[in-house]
Amino acid sequence: MNLSRAQRIASGCPGVDAVVIHNASSPFLDPLFWYVTEQASGTFEGSFAVISKDGSLDIVSSPLEETTAKKGLGTVHVYETREERDSLLSGLLKKCDRIGICGRSVTYSASEYIRKIGTADLTDVSSEIADITAVKDAKEISDIRKASDISSKTASRIPEMLRSGMTEKEMARMIDSAMRSDGGTGNAFETICAFGPNSAEPHHRPSDRKIRKGDTALFDFGSKYGMYCSDLTRTVFLGEPDSVLRRAYEVVLKAKNAGMLEMYDNAPAKNADIAARKIIDESEFKGRFIHSFGHGMGMSIHESPSVSSRSDDTLKEGMIVSAEPGIYIPGIGGIRIEDSVLITKNGFKELTEFDEMMTVI
Repeated sequence: MNLSRAQRIASGCPGVDAVVIHNASSPFLDPLFWYVTEQASGTFEGSFAVISKDGSLDIVSSPLEETTAKKGLGTVHVYETREERDSLLSGLLKKCDRIGICGRSVTYSASEYIRKIGTADLTDVSSEIADITAVKDAKEISDIRKASDISSKTASRIPEMLRSGMTEKEMARMIDSAMRSDGGTGNAFETICAFGPNSAEPHHRPSDRKIRKGDTALFDFGSKYGMYCSDLTRTVFLGEPDSVLRRAYEVVLKAKNAGMLEMYDNAPAKNADIAARKIIDESEFKGRFIHSFGHGMGMSIHESPSVSSRSDDTLKEGMIVSAEPGIYIPGIGGIRIEDSVLITKNGFKELTEFDEMMTVI
């Protein structure tokens, strides 16, 4: 029998009598709330989700979210006043001696409130929850596939959208608009458009720099579908690039393919990074790969597992991770090629698609 997400968390967090998830005010909203309720909308500021050790789920929310809350999973309890909220939570937690919280996402004030209301010891179950949510269920995989399809469709339009003299900001707006037009529900993260030397900055924010002939044009973006993210990076050139960038592109593509061959069920996550880094460091671009090979994704763009050479994580069937090696040459430009990848029983499946061969526009 398939377990609900709340049941998975309960069974994966032994030693606690309940797990409490809290949304503060934006930006301190916890994606776990939407994860366990399987909601696709609402803000739920100030709401709580209580997962009991038997896997049952209770939602404590204000009238503002009552209608939306009842469309999701869990028994909904509505409070009018702070005193009613305190009473509801106290009743749900009164038999608890130890309460689990996700220390990576709960605010300090919320944890102190839970401690006081529950009159129990608190335990950080962040690591346990990260291991659970890293493996996606069928619905999550379906939503990330759709998000990836949207990003891929937008990527296919880049050669026709990019033109001489346009700015990074203009191109970023066009990419964002295209993802929405193609069915996206929002951006997974702020779109990166980087031209020329700016592409040597992995997290460059779009500026008013105009693209010129011979420039590298690096695009890192992702659509959301429902609550789920995709991630894709492509690097193209407006006119013939410098020969060093052409060589760098070939090395990055080779490194990406080598890393992905190390991605399969029960493989150490670090092996993908090690394989890709070996190829880059044996080339003329040693030391120019300055970030990890990849990361997990889901409702947040960065989740467990970590796909780096220092990672202790193990890849599991059902995980979705990025594969994104890069080479960055200050003052000249950078190359990054990235796809969202589903880990399967026998290997991997790329969810994002766009021709990886060098594109000169």
